[in-house]
Amino acid sequence: MEKISGDAKDNAKAASKSGTIALDGFQDLAKAYQELTARNIEKLGDAFKELSTVKTPVEFFEVQQRLIKESFDAAVSDSRAIAELTTSAFSAAAEPLQKRFSAL
Repeated sequence: MEKISGDAKDNAKAASKSGTIALDGFQDLAKAYQELTARNIEKLGDAFKELSTVKTPVEFFEVQQRLIKESFDAAVSDSRAIAELTTSAFSAAAEPLQKRFSAL
């Protein structure tokens, strides 16, 4: 009976630790999304300013194409960073439970 009680306590500790790590990971993700949003809003404002200074349709097209490419490249990079952060958060949160299950 004591072994079962000890196992239950260890399981609860592992679950609690996992939950704490998951919460920290979600907070990190929320912060990353906030920073990404702020950065994108700033980039959008800069893009509008830059587009408003063009003098010819050709220049407008060139600036527009450059901004589209930069935006696409940034989106790919940002997506990769968010995916890595998400994977890291979930892996870290699962680790205490995996260790506990391995011990059983």
